[in-house]
Amino acid sequence: MRPFKPEYILEVLPQIFPYTAVTLGIMAGTVLFGGLLGFLLACAKIRGGRVGNGVANVYIYITRCVPSIVMLFIVYYGLPEFLRGIGIQTDSRNHGLFVIITFSILFGAVMAEVFRSAYESIDKGQREAGLCVGLSGFQTFRRIVLPQCTVVILPNFTNALVNLMKEGSLAYTIGLMDLMGRGQWIIGMNNGSYSLEVYLALFLVYWVLTILIEYVFRQIERRLSRGKKIVV
Repeated sequence: MRPFKPEYILEVLPQIFPYTAVTLGIMAGTVLFGGLLGFLLACAKIRGGRVGNGVANVYIYITRCVPSIVMLFIVYYGLPEFLRGIGIQTDSRNHGLFVIITFSILFGAVMAEVFRSAYESIDKGQREAGLCVGLSGFQTFRRIVLPQCTVVILPNFTNALVNLMKEGSLAYTIGLMDLMGRGQWIIGMNNGSYSLEVYLALFLVYWVLTILIEYVFRQIERRLSRGKKIVV
Protein backbone atom coordinates (compact mmCIF):
# COMPACT_ATOMS: atom_id res chain seq x y z
CA MET A 1 0.00 0.00 0.00
CA ARG A 2 1.34 3.44 -0.93
CA PRO A 3 2.34 5.56 2.10
CA PHE A 4 0.68 8.89 2.80
CA LYS A 5 2.54 11.75 1.10
CA PRO A 6 1.66 15.09 2.81
CA GLU A 7 3.90 17.13 0.52
CA TYR A 8 1.65 16.19 -2.41
CA ILE A 9 -1.05 18.39 -0.88
CA LEU A 10 1.12 21.43 -1.63
CA GLU A 11 1.86 20.08 -5.09
CA VAL A 12 -1.79 19.67 -6.01
CA LEU A 13 -3.08 22.94 -4.56
CA PRO A 14 -1.84 25.06 -7.52
CA GLN A 15 -3.57 22.61 -9.87
CA ILE A 16 -7.00 22.89 -8.27
CA PHE A 17 -7.01 26.47 -7.02
CA PRO A 18 -7.63 28.12 -10.46
CA TYR A 19 -10.94 26.24 -10.64
CA THR A 20 -12.14 28.25 -7.69
CA ALA A 21 -13.33 30.75 -10.32
CA VAL A 22 -15.70 28.13 -11.74
CA THR A 23 -17.12 27.32 -8.31
CA LEU A 24 -17.59 31.01 -7.46
CA GLY A 25 -19.12 31.68 -10.88
CA ILE A 26 -21.70 28.94 -10.34
CA MET A 27 -22.44 30.40 -6.91
CA ALA A 28 -22.87 33.90 -8.34
CA GLY A 29 -25.28 32.73 -11.03
CA THR A 30 -27.26 30.70 -8.53
CA VAL A 31 -27.50 33.60 -6.07
CA LEU A 32 -28.70 35.91 -8.85
CA PHE A 33 -31.44 33.70 -10.26
CA GLY A 34 -32.21 31.78 -7.08
CA GLY A 35 -32.42 35.04 -5.12
CA LEU A 36 -34.85 36.48 -7.65
CA LEU A 37 -36.95 33.31 -7.50
CA GLY A 38 -36.89 33.42 -3.71
CA PHE A 39 -38.02 37.05 -3.73
CA LEU A 40 -40.97 36.22 -6.00
CA LEU A 41 -41.93 33.27 -3.82
CA ALA A 42 -41.71 35.42 -0.70
CA CYS A 43 -43.96 38.03 -2.33
CA ALA A 44 -46.43 35.26 -3.18
CA LYS A 45 -46.45 34.08 0.42
CA ILE A 46 -46.87 37.59 1.82
CA ARG A 47 -49.11 39.31 -0.74
CA GLY A 48 -50.30 36.54 -3.04
CA GLY A 49 -53.49 35.65 -1.24
CA ARG A 50 -54.58 32.09 -0.69
CA VAL A 51 -53.66 30.96 -4.20
CA GLY A 52 -50.22 32.55 -4.29
CA ASN A 53 -49.43 31.42 -0.76
CA GLY A 54 -50.57 27.90 -1.56
CA VAL A 55 -48.49 27.65 -4.74
CA ALA A 56 -45.40 28.99 -2.97
CA ASN A 57 -45.84 26.60 -0.06
CA VAL A 58 -46.20 23.59 -2.36
CA TYR A 59 -43.10 24.62 -4.32
CA ILE A 60 -41.02 25.07 -1.18
CA TYR A 61 -42.26 21.82 0.35
CA ILE A 62 -41.47 19.77 -2.76
CA THR A 63 -38.00 21.21 -3.33
CA ARG A 64 -37.06 20.72 0.32
CA CYS A 65 -37.96 17.04 0.09
CA VAL A 66 -35.70 16.35 -2.90
CA PRO A 67 -31.96 15.69 -2.36
CA SER A 68 -29.70 18.04 -4.30
CA ILE A 69 -28.10 15.29 -6.35
CA VAL A 70 -31.50 13.90 -7.37
CA MET A 71 -32.65 17.34 -8.49
CA LEU A 72 -29.40 17.78 -10.40
CA PHE A 73 -29.92 14.55 -12.34
CA ILE A 74 -33.59 15.36 -12.98
CA VAL A 75 -32.64 18.73 -14.49
CA TYR A 76 -29.60 17.44 -16.39
CA TYR A 77 -31.36 14.46 -17.97
CA GLY A 78 -34.98 15.63 -17.88
CA LEU A 79 -34.84 19.26 -19.02
CA PRO A 80 -33.23 18.53 -22.44
CA GLU A 81 -35.84 15.82 -23.07
CA PHE A 82 -38.67 18.18 -22.16
CA LEU A 83 -37.31 20.98 -24.36
CA ARG A 84 -36.71 18.53 -27.21
CA GLY A 85 -40.33 17.46 -26.90
CA ILE A 86 -41.49 21.02 -27.60
CA GLY A 87 -39.05 21.51 -30.45
CA ILE A 88 -36.16 23.23 -28.65
CA GLN A 89 -32.72 21.69 -29.04
CA THR A 90 -30.22 22.07 -26.17
CA ASP A 91 -26.56 21.28 -25.73
CA SER A 92 -26.20 18.87 -22.79
CA ARG A 93 -22.49 19.66 -22.70
CA ASN A 94 -23.22 23.05 -21.14
CA HIS A 95 -22.91 21.61 -17.66
CA GLY A 96 -22.67 24.94 -15.87
CA LEU A 97 -26.09 26.02 -17.10
CA PHE A 98 -27.76 22.89 -15.74
CA VAL A 99 -25.98 23.30 -12.42
CA ILE A 100 -27.15 26.92 -12.09
CA ILE A 101 -30.72 25.96 -12.98
CA THR A 102 -30.72 23.13 -10.45
CA PHE A 103 -29.32 25.06 -7.54
CA SER A 104 -31.39 28.15 -8.36
CA ILE A 105 -34.49 25.98 -7.94
CA LEU A 106 -33.25 24.79 -4.55
CA PHE A 107 -31.73 28.07 -3.40
CA GLY A 108 -34.91 29.95 -4.30
CA ALA A 109 -36.92 27.84 -1.85
CA VAL A 110 -34.46 28.57 0.94
CA MET A 111 -34.31 32.30 0.24
CA ALA A 112 -38.11 32.55 0.05
CA GLU A 113 -38.32 31.67 3.74
CA VAL A 114 -35.38 33.93 4.57
CA PHE A 115 -37.01 36.92 2.84
CA ARG A 116 -40.44 36.19 4.29
CA SER A 117 -39.25 35.83 7.88
CA ALA A 118 -37.12 38.98 7.61
CA TYR A 119 -40.01 41.04 6.25
CA GLU A 120 -42.43 39.79 8.89
CA SER A 121 -39.90 40.50 11.65
CA ILE A 122 -40.29 44.25 11.05
CA ASP A 123 -43.02 45.84 13.16
CA LYS A 124 -46.04 46.78 11.03
CA GLY A 125 -46.23 50.05 12.97
CA GLN A 126 -43.08 51.26 11.23
CA ARG A 127 -44.63 50.75 7.82
CA GLU A 128 -47.80 52.49 8.94
CA ALA A 129 -45.78 55.39 10.36
CA GLY A 130 -43.99 55.83 7.04
CA LEU A 131 -47.28 56.00 5.18
CA CYS A 132 -48.67 58.47 7.74
CA VAL A 133 -45.83 60.96 7.18
CA GLY A 134 -46.51 60.99 3.43
CA LEU A 135 -44.15 58.34 2.09
CA SER A 136 -45.40 56.09 -0.66
CA GLY A 137 -45.51 52.34 -0.18
CA PHE A 138 -42.31 51.91 -2.19
CA GLN A 139 -40.53 54.71 -0.33
CA THR A 140 -41.56 53.23 3.00
CA PHE A 141 -40.18 49.86 1.94
CA ARG A 142 -36.92 51.28 0.56
CA ARG A 143 -36.14 53.72 3.38
CA ILE A 144 -37.56 51.98 6.45
CA VAL A 145 -38.22 48.29 5.88
CA LEU A 146 -35.43 47.24 3.50
CA PRO A 147 -32.45 48.46 5.62
CA GLN A 148 -33.78 46.57 8.64
CA CYS A 149 -34.62 43.48 6.59
CA THR A 150 -31.10 43.39 5.19
CA VAL A 151 -29.58 43.15 8.65
CA VAL A 152 -31.96 40.31 9.52
CA ILE A 153 -31.34 38.52 6.23
CA LEU A 154 -27.53 38.56 6.25
CA PRO A 155 -26.80 35.80 8.84
CA ASN A 156 -29.23 33.36 7.21
CA PHE A 157 -28.05 34.36 3.75
CA THR A 158 -24.45 33.69 4.77
CA ASN A 159 -25.35 30.22 6.01
CA ALA A 160 -27.30 29.53 2.81
CA LEU A 161 -24.35 30.70 0.71
CA VAL A 162 -21.91 28.41 2.51
CA ASN A 163 -24.32 25.49 2.14
CA LEU A 164 -24.70 26.33 -1.54
CA MET A 165 -20.94 26.18 -2.02
CA LYS A 166 -20.75 22.77 -0.36
CA GLU A 167 -23.80 21.38 -2.20
CA GLY A 168 -22.40 22.76 -5.44
CA SER A 169 -19.50 20.32 -5.20
CA LEU A 170 -21.96 17.69 -6.46
CA ALA A 171 -21.76 19.32 -9.89
CA TYR A 172 -18.78 17.13 -10.77
CA THR A 173 -21.21 14.19 -11.05
CA ILE A 174 -22.45 15.56 -14.38
CA GLY A 175 -18.98 16.46 -15.61
CA LEU A 176 -18.52 20.09 -14.52
CA MET A 177 -14.85 20.90 -14.09
CA ASP A 178 -15.02 22.96 -10.89
CA LEU A 179 -12.93 22.49 -7.74
CA MET A 180 -14.27 19.03 -6.99
CA GLY A 181 -14.31 18.08 -10.66
CA ARG A 182 -10.66 19.01 -11.02
CA GLY A 183 -9.81 17.06 -7.90
CA GLN A 184 -11.57 13.97 -9.24
CA TRP A 185 -9.76 14.40 -12.56
CA ILE A 186 -6.38 14.48 -10.81
CA ILE A 187 -7.22 11.35 -8.85
CA GLY A 188 -8.28 9.62 -12.07
CA MET A 189 -5.07 10.62 -13.83
CA ASN A 190 -3.13 9.05 -10.95
CA ASN A 191 -5.19 5.84 -11.21
CA GLY A 192 -6.70 6.41 -7.79
CA SER A 193 -3.43 7.23 -6.08
CA TYR A 194 -3.05 10.27 -3.80
CA SER A 195 -6.81 10.37 -3.22
CA LEU A 196 -6.45 11.37 0.43
CA GLU A 197 -3.95 14.10 -0.38
CA VAL A 198 -6.21 15.55 -3.09
CA TYR A 199 -9.25 15.52 -0.81
CA LEU A 200 -7.25 17.22 1.94
CA ALA A 201 -6.22 19.90 -0.56
CA LEU A 202 -9.87 20.38 -1.51
CA PHE A 203 -10.74 20.55 2.19
CA LEU A 204 -8.26 23.41 2.65
CA VAL A 205 -9.62 25.36 -0.32
CA TYR A 206 -13.27 24.99 0.74
CA TRP A 207 -12.33 25.82 4.33
CA VAL A 208 -10.58 29.04 3.29
CA LEU A 209 -13.49 30.02 1.04
CA THR A 210 -15.93 29.46 3.91
CA ILE A 211 -13.87 31.62 6.25
CA LEU A 212 -13.66 34.40 3.66
CA ILE A 213 -17.40 34.34 2.95
CA GLU A 214 -18.28 34.44 6.64
CA TYR A 215 -15.77 37.22 7.29
CA VAL A 216 -17.00 39.42 4.44
CA PHE A 217 -20.65 39.16 5.37
CA ARG A 218 -19.91 39.56 9.06
CA GLN A 219 -18.23 42.87 8.28
CA ILE A 220 -21.17 43.95 6.13
CA GLU A 221 -23.58 43.02 8.92
CA ARG A 222 -21.57 44.99 11.47
CA ARG A 223 -21.49 48.03 9.23
CA LEU A 224 -25.23 47.93 8.62
CA SER A 225 -25.93 47.32 12.32
CA ARG A 226 -24.13 50.44 13.52
CA GLY A 227 -26.33 52.45 15.80
CA LYS A 228 -28.75 49.59 16.31
CA LYS A 229 -29.73 49.24 19.94
CA ILE A 230 -29.21 45.85 21.51
CA VAL A 231 -32.03 44.86 23.80
CA VAL A 232 -30.99 42.60 26.69
